[in-house]
Amino acid sequence: MKTVTIYTDGACSGNPGPGGWGAILLYGEHKKELSGGEAQTTNNRMELTAVIRALSCLKEPCIVELWSDSKYIIDALEKGWAVGWRKRGWVKADKKPALNPDLWEQLLDLLEVHELHCHWVKGHAENAFNNRCDEMAVAESRKVKGT
Repeated sequence: MKTVTIYTDGACSGNPGPGGWGAILLYGEHKKELSGGEAQTTNNRMELTAVIRALSCLKEPCIVELWSDSKYIIDALEKGWAVGWRKRGWVKADKKPALNPDLWEQLLDLLEVHELHCHWVKGHAENAFNNRCDEMAVAESRKVKGT
């Protein structure tokens, strides 16, 4: 299988409010940037959307090295929380409803195709790819907001 590196980030002005997401896919010398936004959303939804949209670009099963500054996503995947939420009908261990089940469902379906390795990266720090994803996400958020 091919190994693809993906960087993602989400941004939201307010929370909820206008939001944006950015993703960068790297394979060999190839680089693809993606971004988008929504008028009324949350930061977590934008973080999830970035990962989903990036994975959806892959045309065949891949090994994916995912880099994100979202502890929400990294922990939910690495610690098995999202799989547990789905098994319990989108209910968390504390019996409260899991947030964003529509997006988690899409993401978990994509992960049945790809082999994912998660990596947490400190946001707004030294990583040029994470910083570029943040720039794209913030720009999309502002575009949706109209500023």
